[in-house]
Amino acid sequence: MLHYTPTRNELEKNMEVISGMQDIAANAVDTILVDPQTCWQPSDFLPDMSTDGALEQVASLQQRAAGLPPEVITSLVGNMITEEALPTYQTFFNLVKGINEEGNIASDQGWVRWSRSWTAEENRHGDLLNKYLYLSGRADMKQVEITIHNLIGNGFDPQTEGDPYQAMIYTSFQERATRISHVNTGKLADKSGDIVLSRICKTIAGDEGRHEKAYKSFMSHIFEIDPDGALLAFEKMMKKQIVMPAILMDNATTDNLFTRFSAITQKLGIYTTFDYASIIKHLTDLWKVESLTGLSDYAARAQDYLSTLADRYKRIAERMKEPEAVKLAWLVK
Repeated sequence: MLHYTPTRNELEKNMEVISGMQDIAANAVDTILVDPQTCWQPSDFLPDMSTDGALEQVASLQQRAAGLPPEVITSLVGNMITEEALPTYQTFFNLVKGINEEGNIASDQGWVRWSRSWTAEENRHGDLLNKYLYLSGRADMKQVEITIHNLIGNGFDPQTEGDPYQAMIYTSFQERATRISHVNTGKLADKSGDIVLSRICKTIAGDEGRHEKAYKSFMSHIFEIDPDGALLAFEKMMKKQIVMPAILMDNATTDNLFTRFSAITQKLGIYTTFDYASIIKHLTDLWKVESLTGLSDYAARAQDYLSTLADRYKRIAERMKEPEAVKLAWLVK
């Protein structure tokens, strides 16, 4: 079977397409993202420590959090740690070919404005969950902080090879996956009686949904301009599989923190292989992969591969056994 490898000229073509989308990125900043003066902030959900009733508010938070199963706390910590590695994500985006060719993080170019404003919105998520967990008394915050330190220190390689098309595929997938994880964590919080945490998770999920919408629209535009290149990038990204951003949260090779976190999200139904399959199905339907015509031979083969991929993962999910026991992490001993 022939395998496609982008040539230097093709990568340059992808860069030209992305560079030509500066106005689209700038419009997304103005229409999809929210003004910091009007959007929610972490303090909207947390005890007001400047008031006389602050300690009572903290006690109420701790009382609600006491009813959360330890597995939910571990999952929540894993979600929070993933959100806290924002320096890595902004760096990654600005290193994508065609995004920030002038190397100026303060640039007024559309893509650089997007990277700043997107990560500024994302920054609220980690701040809110971190403070909630600290006040809850349920997490070993020293171990949590060490894990965040390690994750940022280790960096992250989403295996997009600097290719802007693959980067847009990755972010479209990952934003949807993160939204699903926060929604399902919120449902478990609600079931356990912590209605404030439920609202926190669902509010964060709302942000992720807006960001998902933006990245999917960027990729939809690429499919309109260059369906061959878009299909080939989609195929390549999916053959490598989507690597989760928090995979390097520690340096252990076996029984590591990410493995434990993933097992818990699978067991609790927070993020599962079924979700992975459903995201593939959603994206292939959205970008009308099966109905694209006039393709090159390589792109047609990519189309065939992608058209059946979601069903393959669904069959894998159906055969998978639920983890019988999971090791918890980051909890107060």
